[in-house]
Amino acid sequence: MQFLKTFFASLLGTILGIMLLIVILVAALVSSSSEPEPYIRPNTVLTINLSGDIPARAAVDPLQELLNPRLGARVSVESLKSNLKKAASHDNIAGVWVTANQVTASWADLESVYNALQEYRESGKFLYFSTDDLGMNEKAYMLASVADSIFYNPETMFFMEGFVAQITMYKGMLDKIGIQPDIFQAGDYKGVADPFMRETISDELRVQIDEILEAYTTTFIQSVMERTGMTEAEVNEFMNTPPVNRTLQAYEKGLIDVLGYQDDVEKAIKNRMGISDDAQFRTVSHGRYSRVSNRRAGITETTTSNKIAVIYASGMFLPQIAESPFGQTGNITSENFKKQIDAALEDDDIKAIVVHINSPGGVATTSDLVWNHMRRAANKKPLVASMGTVAASAGYYMAAAADTIVAQNNTITGSIGVAFQFFSAEELLSDKLGLKFETIKTHEFSDLFDLSRPLTSQETEILNQRMDNFYERFLEVVAESRGMTRDEAHEIAQGRVYTGARAFELGLVDILGDLDTAIEIAAEMAEIDAYKIDVFPKREDFFQQLFGSAEAKMRNMLFGWLPENLRNDANTVNQMITHRDLTAWKLMPFSIQID
Repeated sequence: MQFLKTFFASLLGTILGIMLLIVILVAALVSSSSEPEPYIRPNTVLTINLSGDIPARAAVDPLQELLNPRLGARVSVESLKSNLKKAASHDNIAGVWVTANQVTASWADLESVYNALQEYRESGKFLYFSTDDLGMNEKAYMLASVADSIFYNPETMFFMEGFVAQITMYKGMLDKIGIQPDIFQAGDYKGVADPFMRETISDELRVQIDEILEAYTTTFIQSVMERTGMTEAEVNEFMNTPPVNRTLQAYEKGLIDVLGYQDDVEKAIKNRMGISDDAQFRTVSHGRYSRVSNRRAGITETTTSNKIAVIYASGMFLPQIAESPFGQTGNITSENFKKQIDAALEDDDIKAIVVHINSPGGVATTSDLVWNHMRRAANKKPLVASMGTVAASAGYYMAAAADTIVAQNNTITGSIGVAFQFFSAEELLSDKLGLKFETIKTHEFSDLFDLSRPLTSQETEILNQRMDNFYERFLEVVAESRGMTRDEAHEIAQGRVYTGARAFELGLVDILGDLDTAIEIAAEMAEIDAYKIDVFPKREDFFQQLFGSAEAKMRNMLFGWLPENLRNDANTVNQMITHRDLTAWKLMPFSIQID
């Protein structure tokens, strides 16, 4: 036994030594090839490629960034706004050329980018949009509508057919495989049960989706009207026209300015810059330009020590089971959020806090802990909640602790309700797979919520009581935050989902605006005119994270997928087998991508 212990200890030490050597070699390679801040020469054009998602803030994988440093400046709302602001001020940037195709960003994030492009246009510098062989979808065209000119390849498809939402209904599949769902939800509009209990969606859920579709359609049509001068009826007529020769139709309607190719865009840029067709103009990519400092771009930075913290809270609300090796959990956990809040509270230079929320909800108990961290912070410093793409259910619960709630017109919010989901597999296990179970228990509720059988009437009553308790707590938080009575909060709650604009009308949101609006409000509350922005969570490079806590991170890399009790005590593995839990969820009732 002692030999085996010595052997495995030596083996582990050898492996760690090899890994450390590799890290040192890679570090030397990266440091030797790192680039200084780029120098931008006169008459340079900033080029930006927009495709796929445009998140509020790009998540960075330290390992991938180590191997490919260019990934460190991915296109995000944060980086776009920064680069456009620098480009507007930078004497050596002549204009911006955006190539866009199938953009899938949320409508709230699109709104932020749209506003940033409009603000850049005020500088008087040119903004050209073009596409490639994929063509622009409606979201890409909405951004392009701000441009001086839109260039389009003659044979590339032009997409403007409207918007569609599709929800997958699982009832038929569950019936076939022998799974019986039991869904408990507080509020007529929560809608969690629909995909599992019905073959078609309920009228309540359809109403919510129709309202969201209408809001997105209105936003898009308004952008087309502002660019082309078309009436709403004319835009709708065009979108209802059979999409044959759509690109030519768009050109004839004035939706596209130039039918041509990349060299036609280059000629237009040269003409705008006043240089000959034979001359070459310089370009700088979005990623490279992200490394240009504000000072080099001609933006005067304040010398004040006052700061406003901007904390990004994104993902599902989930318990902290195991820390990611690189701190990228992708979810909102109580422990991780507390670290960010505490850091902002402990810094005396931080005079106010803005929490940017992007979450459809999650575990009710986790959201309550996060809400308490928010409340604690609000009692010490001005705190503003800025709603991004979605801040619904637990996302709204969290925001309710702030002094002020700011949402964008197309933010998805509300969904003030609670749901339990239980799935009985008796038919699947017993009838279809032939499994039988003998249950031996010590107390009456030892086999509470056993998946091998349907719920008993007493268990059903327990779940209903739990759900009612969570829902009443939710109403209490909302009523206190919004200055309402319990019944007034209940009337607009019931799990119903709203756009930010509708939530503002109902009093669930204080002000309509984006993150910049929230920051301005926080500065007013703190009574400061000049300030710097301090963003959380802090980004650390690969080596800072690796060596910051090497032992803990190595343990998490090897065993982090296990619950904490199993990481500490292998003899409790049986707890994984016998433990049952039914978690209450504050979760948006549907996940929908409207394109």
